[in-house]
Amino acid sequence: MAADDEWLRYGGRVCLDFVNTLRDRWKEPRETLCEPDDVVRWLREAALLPDRPRTGDVPESALRCAVALRKAIDHAVLRVAGGELPAPADIAVINEASAAAPRPAPRLVLRGGRLESSSTPRVAGDASAGLGLVAQDAIELLLSPEIRRVRICAAEQCALRFVDRSPARNRRWCSMTRCGNRTKVRLHQARSRTSG
Repeated sequence: MAADDEWLRYGGRVCLDFVNTLRDRWKEPRETLCEPDDVVRWLREAALLPDRPRTGDVPESALRCAVALRKAIDHAVLRVAGGELPAPADIAVINEASAAAPRPAPRLVLRGGRLESSSTPRVAGDASAGLGLVAQDAIELLLSPEIRRVRICAAEQCALRFVDRSPARNRRWCSMTRCGNRTKVRLHQARSRTSG
């Protein structure tokens, strides 16, 4: 993968960062998960797999499952964010992937004079379980009020998905440094050309 293809983490949720592994959706989509090893590298960089040497080849099925999960999450998130229900086929893909995730060890903690549940951070043992953690994050997002804050970057060629956590809920770009400034510079240059 070239340096300019580095995976971006602007989504605000691991599941949206995963969806954003397909780039430039407005014109000609560009895939960043090209080989099964890319799936493992992405999961490691997301801290969902331990950073240790693999003991064997990553099966081709890991790539197929990753692409299918990414598509299902994207469809489901955009539909629910738009006030609709997700398609049953997308729900089935997300649930199947979620079932492969490692089970967290529940713990009891005292917080503010109350007894609560807490679990230890989860790390998967293989690509399938790592994708399960991505699916579980998608389920949490789909059931959360935060789903109504999912946006698509307004830049002409970007289309990255993100959670708008801005106080005014008016964030337009995946990142001000990436797409926001580029768009503002381009618009300023266009205005300068027409007025000059």
